[in-house]
Amino acid sequence: MDLFNVTRAVEAERPVMISALMGWVDAASVATDAAKHIAGTGAVVATFDGDELFDYRSNRPILDIVDGAMAGVTWPEITVRESTLGGRDVLVMTGTEPDMRWRAFSSSVVELAKQFNVGLHVTLGAVPAAVPHTRATPMLTTASREGLIADISQLPPTMRVPSAAISIVDRELGAAGIDTVGFFAQVPHYVAGPYHDGVLTLVGRAASQVGAEVSLDELRQQASTERAQLDEIVSGRPDAKEYVARLEAASEEENIPSGDELADEFQRYFSQQDPGGGPFPGSGSDPFDH
Repeated sequence: MDLFNVTRAVEAERPVMISALMGWVDAASVATDAAKHIAGTGAVVATFDGDELFDYRSNRPILDIVDGAMAGVTWPEITVRESTLGGRDVLVMTGTEPDMRWRAFSSSVVELAKQFNVGLHVTLGAVPAAVPHTRATPMLTTASREGLIADISQLPPTMRVPSAAISIVDRELGAAGIDTVGFFAQVPHYVAGPYHDGVLTLVGRAASQVGAEVSLDELRQQASTERAQLDEIVSGRPDAKEYVARLEAASEEENIPSGDELADEFQRYFSQQDPGGGPFPGSGSDPFDH
């Protein structure tokens, strides 16, 4: 049983499908922000059945109450929009990661991709990492077969990590013969979001992968503004400044601390810090207050 409903015909002959879901691999909402930037105001061409995919006790609908009256409900959803990226036809799937039925969801995405004659699937993701905001956003890459991208990340030969639903989708599409690539921005783990340098990196990389030329000026300006605000926070706090300097040194040596080392560093540098520092734009809290 397919879980999707096609709401509008797609005229593109061989579109690229770009996907990002809120959840496990969407640090600082970077991946979904990038997908939404690409989708723009494109028309919705397909929706998924939320009653089959979401546990409304963990992903509760948002209720709007106006003058004491229940005016509306916003449900968690997954939609596919038709858009263009530098003149290239794209379908952009965004929404909330499903709580259940991942196998059925992945199979439905495969069927939808076949129905729309998708030629390539691009997964966008973002993971928290021990990287400084003062350097270009690093990228992890994956591909369903050799030759799809030139710079496969130098990851360990074998890894066992908790999966995201979008990764299951990626795997099933590849198994069905649809080429898939994945781009995962490494976001400074002390940034709650938004983080436009990560968005800029993902959008630029997706455009490059599909051979599209796009203007990134707006994202560059937003990234520059956020960088200046983070720099200001760090410059006024010796503990934060020292920590970022250590991350810079580690990144230049390509010797990023392990998770355990990172936890130890956090404990040492920030356990007794004053929580009154300025907030990172949009986060509502001090990015170094963890």
